[in-house]
Amino acid sequence: MKAIAYYKNLPADHADALQDITVADPVPGDYDLLVDVHAISVNPVDVKIRANRAPKDGKPEIIGWDAAGVVRAVGAKTRLFQPGDRVWYAGALHRPGANSEQHVVDERIVGHMPKSLDFAQAAALPLTTITAWELLFDRLRVLDNAAPSQRTLLVIGAAGGVGSILVQLARQLTGLTVIGTASRPETQAWVRELGAHHVIDHSQPLTSQLQSLGLPHVDYIAGLTHTDQHFAQMAEAIAPQGKIALIDDPAAIDVRLLKGKSASLHWEFMFARSLHNTPDQIAQHELLEQAARLIDNGTLRTTLGEHYGTINAANLRRAHAFIESGKAQGKVVLEGF
Repeated sequence: MKAIAYYKNLPADHADALQDITVADPVPGDYDLLVDVHAISVNPVDVKIRANRAPKDGKPEIIGWDAAGVVRAVGAKTRLFQPGDRVWYAGALHRPGANSEQHVVDERIVGHMPKSLDFAQAAALPLTTITAWELLFDRLRVLDNAAPSQRTLLVIGAAGGVGSILVQLARQLTGLTVIGTASRPETQAWVRELGAHHVIDHSQPLTSQLQSLGLPHVDYIAGLTHTDQHFAQMAEAIAPQGKIALIDDPAAIDVRLLKGKSASLHWEFMFARSLHNTPDQIAQHELLEQAARLIDNGTLRTTLGEHYGTINAANLRRAHAFIESGKAQGKVVLEGF
């Protein structure tokens, strides 16, 4: 089968950073699905792994953690899917990625694809939807209750992949007042379109902008990018007994700043369940099933931002470079081989 892989950690603009290769077709294990991949999307984790994780023993490293496709075959002990099902998922960090014509994945972290989306639209969503959902409901412990409340959520980096779905989830499924941050007119307009009540500029001081909205403190903060740059202001803005959840990899931060408010800090890493084989991995299947229903009934929408054409090394290198630029709005998707 065709695949895209790397042999060395190289800059995205290097001709060998990602290469078109041919490898043997994968074989599903007992609990796996064998999926014909129709579309993929690119996430910051792809960029980080390509740049930092060295391939083992000179073997090609196939990455990519977002896919939509059709089940070709199922393992002997699977029970949730059958051949011909259209599926979407984010895969597992410790297994080969989905930048390939066929891919094997544990069925417990796979969902049936929304009926109302095509493959490209669906591929934009799994990793970010799982991340945003777990951050909001598992880490911050926000109630799935759309009744209006006095509580507030600040989303730092709201125009990116995770932010684009997190804003929707918070606006549609909770009673929170949602404040998103974005630094350019077009990304600010995007965040408003997705449902944020207010949009502020994260290239300017956050606390003064919140105060101008009549919000001296916020109850929850989702730190999605550049946390090391914003953490002091996050600590100032968080309400007493508030909660902060992070997904990025900041330089050293001084968590002692939270002590005086008894504020709590949480990490969200959507691969934790599959990486550690936790007994509740099925929660990600259930989450994706529920998200598909919310998309099909019009509550949520795809966050596809850019379509970069067919799945090949040249287009993937362009996509990686664009993600590294920090200018992505929504998700970058590639489709077909």
